[in-house]
Amino acid sequence: MKSIFNRLILLLLILFPFISFADEGMWIPMLLEKMNEKDMSRLGMRITASDIYDINNSSMKDAIFLFGGGCTASAISAEGLLLTNHHCGYGAIQRLSTIENDMLTNGFWAVGRQDELYCPGLTVTRLVKMEDVTAAALSGVTDDLTEEARAEIIEKNIKEIKDEATKDTHYEAVVKPFFYGNQYYLFVNEIFKDIRLVGAPPSSIGNFGGDSDNWMWPRHTGDFSLFRIYSNQNNQPAEYSEDNVPYKPLYVLPISIKGVEENDFTFVFGFPGRTEEYLPSYAIEMITQIQNPTRINLRRQKLDIYESFMTQDELVKLQYSNKQKGLANAWKKWIGENNGIQKLNGIDKKKEYELRFQQWIDQSAERKEKYGNILSKLKDTYEILGGLQLEFSYLLEAGLDIEIVKVARMTFGLKNLSEKEETTQDEIQKEIEKSKKQLLAFYKDYHQPIDRQIFISMLQNYRKAIETKKSPAVFDIIDKKFKGDISLYADYVFKKSMFANRTTAISFVENFKLSRLKRLIKDPGFQLANGLMDHYRNQLMPALSKTNSDKDSLMRLYMRAQMEFEPERRFYPDANSTLRVAYGSVKSFYPRDAVFYEKQTTIEGIMEKEDPKNEDYIVDGRLKTLYQTKDFGRYAHNGTLPICFIASNHTTGGNSGSPVFNGNGQLVGLNFDRVWEGTMSDLMFDPEQCRNIMLDMRYCLFLIDKYAGARHLLDEMIVIE
Repeated sequence: MKSIFNRLILLLLILFPFISFADEGMWIPMLLEKMNEKDMSRLGMRITASDIYDINNSSMKDAIFLFGGGCTASAISAEGLLLTNHHCGYGAIQRLSTIENDMLTNGFWAVGRQDELYCPGLTVTRLVKMEDVTAAALSGVTDDLTEEARAEIIEKNIKEIKDEATKDTHYEAVVKPFFYGNQYYLFVNEIFKDIRLVGAPPSSIGNFGGDSDNWMWPRHTGDFSLFRIYSNQNNQPAEYSEDNVPYKPLYVLPISIKGVEENDFTFVFGFPGRTEEYLPSYAIEMITQIQNPTRINLRRQKLDIYESFMTQDELVKLQYSNKQKGLANAWKKWIGENNGIQKLNGIDKKKEYELRFQQWIDQSAERKEKYGNILSKLKDTYEILGGLQLEFSYLLEAGLDIEIVKVARMTFGLKNLSEKEETTQDEIQKEIEKSKKQLLAFYKDYHQPIDRQIFISMLQNYRKAIETKKSPAVFDIIDKKFKGDISLYADYVFKKSMFANRTTAISFVENFKLSRLKRLIKDPGFQLANGLMDHYRNQLMPALSKTNSDKDSLMRLYMRAQMEFEPERRFYPDANSTLRVAYGSVKSFYPRDAVFYEKQTTIEGIMEKEDPKNEDYIVDGRLKTLYQTKDFGRYAHNGTLPICFIASNHTTGGNSGSPVFNGNGQLVGLNFDRVWEGTMSDLMFDPEQCRNIMLDMRYCLFLIDKYAGARHLLDEMIVIE
């Protein structure tokens, strides 16, 4: 029976490669009642769309927060307790850690409110309301306007919309384009700035599997951490103060420990970052054949250098652990994305769709007038963009991402102030303090030998890949002064630049005066950073801006045409870090021939993976004891402890930390990853291969309760057995 069903699905994919499956889509919460409620109910949802999103009454959306700049968190107690991923809280935990108190390695559990640790710079954002403001945003816009003129009018309109929306409130607002600028939505937000760390398991649990298991299934990672929002006495956002009190959320998520079964309805509620589901084949070719291979190669070299140093020194390991995770995460994702597109025959499917699309255009004189050349123009534009993206990838990965370049750029503000006709001492002092703060944070996690080796490797790659006439002027200097030897150039930069040394860099900034500007300008590290930025501003950016402008205009028209071509199709907007709902079902799957992935993992899998010689698979001693005694408490299922599960929800980066709900609107999982075979879902979704990976809430609560002994935290929660 299953094989017959699979053949049917395959046939549908061949005949209708862009049919909208129930599992596919990142839907706008305010439109669920109109577009999705019936479908969601059919699949097993037993709550209403207004339970999920309602601006007149408290609803589930009031418990969902944008965590930092790129994750999701949710309120799980009436005292502002926040649940997110361990890897989302990783940076904050790292910044609070020291060699003497390494909370990344050892974990952290606040015994009482007085022990909760303030996280400087960390914010969480709650959506107050959203609104379709397309008409207001596009007021005065006509099809005959240039992109520049169009953008100018829209920018003015958006400012007025935002000002009106936040007048006489403490709220902030943003207006974002949807469907390539065919629609616009207003988001009114409340931003909290006093966020404190409450609890986190040790990395051996919170990051179990490490880079080895990243993007992979089966998974056994206890990927969660706990924070708390603090507010002023009026329950409003406030800067950090000892007088602040725990925030009272408008909605608290109930947690179910009943578990999940195959085909159970699930939905994910969070802030997905970016997808591009409506691109033409030419764009997919550019991404998979130019952009991704370049970035994969360069990041692999950086990771090799990181790892060679991190295995030798515990301090370096701590300093670079978060950097390594950031590099490896995207690197592995791009590899999976390319493989997934290839397996799906994604480019061919796009071309088949474009053939039918063009045939539809050619059947009408009116459509030929409006859209006749859209595909050929897109093809020409992406050919130009491909070359520019290659240059940009090298500039970014092999130039601007070099650490000594990054830190030198932190002083650009001082240079800019110095060049102003009139600059007050107060302005200079503020910029000094800003730069000093950035430098102190940077050098806390800096190891010069790593930077130097990456410096040489990246510039060598840059020189080899980009023809001379298109490369930055620094390579002329290397040729003339150092006979083309990048190693000699590195010796010079790291010997002479103040930015190669924490003490000299911070001393210079602390004692900065306008009269000392010359020293900054002559610094080799600053000159490299400034030269790379000049190359970007003067050569690459104008070409990129022009080509991207052409592309945006064409994609806006192409998107409009696709909606006309398929009027019965339910189009969902690409992810853009705004609040979305993605629904599907708990599902096992076949990733490859003769390979079957079960929906659920258990604690037995942790013990099977244990390898004391491999840091990714070290099993915590207390966890092992709890396993050996089978002390799983109320979180056990069939004599074991569930760890993670998979489902067919359409997710992406930004969905990390997103709560996962059952049909009753109860929290059953915490989204933290996707399977490697389905990472192409940012470009094309495949219901047979795309699965999101979630921490089972039974394992999460077990760790809080049985492992950490933090029963006081569970007492704050609504737990349904």
